[in-house]
Amino acid sequence: MDLVLFYFLLLGFAVLMYVLLDGFDLGVGILYPWFDQEGERDHLMRSISHVWDGNETWLVFGGVVLFAAFPAAYAGILSTFYLPFILMLFALIFRGVAFEYRFKAHRSRPYWDFAFSAGSATAAFCQGLILGSIIQGVNAEQISEASWYWLSPFSILTGFSVMAGYALLGASYLYMKSRNRIQQHAAYLAKRLVIIVMLAMLIVSLWTVLSSDAIRARWFSGWNFLYLSPLPILAIVCAILAWRGLQNTAHEIRPFWMAAGIFTLGFAGLVVSLFPYLLPNQLTIWQAASPDTSLEFLLVGIVIFVPLILAYTLWGYRVFAGKVEDYQEGY
Repeated sequence: MDLVLFYFLLLGFAVLMYVLLDGFDLGVGILYPWFDQEGERDHLMRSISHVWDGNETWLVFGGVVLFAAFPAAYAGILSTFYLPFILMLFALIFRGVAFEYRFKAHRSRPYWDFAFSAGSATAAFCQGLILGSIIQGVNAEQISEASWYWLSPFSILTGFSVMAGYALLGASYLYMKSRNRIQQHAAYLAKRLVIIVMLAMLIVSLWTVLSSDAIRARWFSGWNFLYLSPLPILAIVCAILAWRGLQNTAHEIRPFWMAAGIFTLGFAGLVVSLFPYLLPNQLTIWQAASPDTSLEFLLVGIVIFVPLILAYTLWGYRVFAGKVEDYQEGY
């Protein structure tokens, strides 16, 4: 068994779980300014108040796997993208504080509303910046200026694209968890976001293929595109099914799962494009990996804690399944 490949897949699983789960509650925060009628923002906060902190478990878990299993990549990523990581963490802190204080505040409630919305949007944008910069790759001769390497037209595009994708997840989640006007407004926003997200995926994909010889060869040399074509085709199918589900409340769960499918297929395409690199042009997963003895030691904790995390995540969502009701308190 190749432990390095196992930890790479585990890291990918943690990142995907974080993107899907924390993505929709960040998306609710991004959409927050578009819900301003009486009681709507209370409803939005209640819809995610029971899951947002558990969703961020996957961010911590992914960081632990990266630090323990791929320390060279951890050091390279953190040093290269130090500023966007710090901005993201501060945004998540302000957002978390807003959850706790907003339900108790009266005069200061607009400030906590702003902290929640701005924190969600900033965190999502910073994650997109980091993603775009990693896709671009950092060459050895660029290390001296790497502190600002993450700020480029391509990374800014991916930053806004990630924001749009999270907003789509959030709108689909609200469509599934809400009733009446909020559900209708969520469907209205989600339909437009489906179009925006698919256009963003198309532009980012074309830009990536045109700017990288290695990625272009990975997708288009020989019969590769024929083998990989199910990824974009299935993404289009998911978008169509999501759109149709938003037109009929009999299928109100479908848009969220289709949006999750679009993210999963996009993530699979990213892995296909970059494998076996963790830092393109610098480190493969085998070059960045810890010694086998460390990976074997870490495996004990993985076997114990991954099932526990999955169990309490599934249990939490099972307990709070169904529509969000208008209780007075958020918890």
